[in-house]
Amino acid sequence: MEAYFSEMRNELQSRDALWRRIQLECQQLHTELLKIREYKDMQEVKIKHQSSCIQLTEQLQNKNAASLLLPQSQERQREELNKIRNRVYREEQSHRSEQERMKTEISDLTEELHQKEITIATIMEKAGLLERQLKMELEIKDKLLAKQQLSDFRYKVIKSENTQLKEMV
Repeated sequence: MEAYFSEMRNELQSRDALWRRIQLECQQLHTELLKIREYKDMQEVKIKHQSSCIQLTEQLQNKNAASLLLPQSQERQREELNKIRNRVYREEQSHRSEQERMKTEISDLTEELHQKEITIATIMEKAGLLERQLKMELEIKDKLLAKQQLSDFRYKVIKSENTQLKEMV
């Protein structure tokens, strides 16, 4: 009987270890979620970068208007205008490629997070099922232990009565 309880204790300990592993994976998923949020914040910085491109475009338009007003410095203004155009073009290209890279990375991270959420849900469901099974098994074992203790008590009573009868005979 003691071996049976030892085996049950070992089984409970292994299930407890499984539960701890599940909690650790939940913590890791939470950490990944924080990284995704941090990455999203970086994307907002990139949007501000796009705003700077718009400002450069406005500067370009202003310089273009100024070049029409000052025909004597037209050549110099064209050069400056070309520089600004080139700068705007480079900034826009840089921004587009960064945006595409971020979209791809966010998509990948979102898919990975979705898969991990599914995994967590499955694990939590299994953990709940294991917990219910464990409770049922513990109830059964408690009942069996109570029966065993009752049987031991009856045995001792009968043995005591038997000893008394032997002494009387």
